Amino acid sequence: MSDAFLASEYPPAPPERAGFHVIPVPLERSVSYGGGTGKGPAAILAASQQLEGLENGMAPGESGIFTAPAVDVSGHPEAVLGRIEQAVDKAVAAGAVPVILGGEHTVTLGALRALARAAHERGETFGVVQFDAHADLRDEYQGDPYSHASVMRRAVADLGLPLVQFAVREISREEVEVRKRYDVTHYDAYFLARVGLPEQPLPDGFPRRIYISFDVDGLDPALMPATGTPSPGGLTWKETEFILERCIHGHEVIGLDVVELAPIAGLHHADYTAARLTHLIMALAARKNTEKNEGDAQ
Repeated sequence: MSDAFLASEYPPAPPERAGFHVIPVPLERSVSYGGGTGKGPAAILAASQQLEGLENGMAPGESGIFTAPAVDVSGHPEAVLGRIEQAVDKAVAAGAVPVILGGEHTVTLGALRALARAAHERGETFGVVQFDAHADLRDEYQGDPYSHASVMRRAVADLGLPLVQFAVREISREEVEVRKRYDVTHYDAYFLARVGLPEQPLPDGFPRRIYISFDVDGLDPALMPATGTPSPGGLTWKETEFILERCIHGHEVIGLDVVELAPIAGLHHADYTAARLTHLIMALAARKNTEKNEGDAQ
């Protein structure tokens, strides 16, 4: 069976004709508790063969899916990030939405760097929408500024990207202050459970173009136990769908990632959940981006 994403339903598309470029990045370097993220991308690709071609009535595969070779994750973090940037550059040049499969959350930085450079060249901007049990806003963790616990600090401090966070329930004092300094909008798990989600969760003035970064530990461990740092009190599937739909409404998804899956042997439902989550975000992105293109043509 092909190892291309959803090849069981759609023949893999050539890169120049694909609406999505799926980019596996099996990075496992700075994990700080449970390991296994290096096996995450392959597990998602394998589980995707069990998906149906439709997701909530939408068929993102109809716009074409190209699965790139796995990024080489050997060497210094900057070298790895550079290779991720190159893969994302190719997706952008082809007019496709890059879909990063992690691997630890550090992989997101490579994608954001490439997209930020492309946006700057076009005189555009974009914002980051993060789903995560952790804020990932430490300047460094265990002496490492490229840690998975620092990826969103690099996004707001180094790249100057606006950020909205959902489902966080593990945060340090340092990160609370960083949120204030960089005006990070946040709907933490406690808030979502007691207050709920506003009609339009992304703040006024937030860029229309968005990048979605989904750490699978944002889900409740009853739904997603296969991750390095599972934390109780996370999102259910229905809550995840609802929040994603509201965030994407009125916005254009220019890239996305699903990261931090650490497969557990014999526990298929977690791999399948991560694959379906990827497909769901792709479906919502394809629907909104299609609506945008139809509107531009009128």
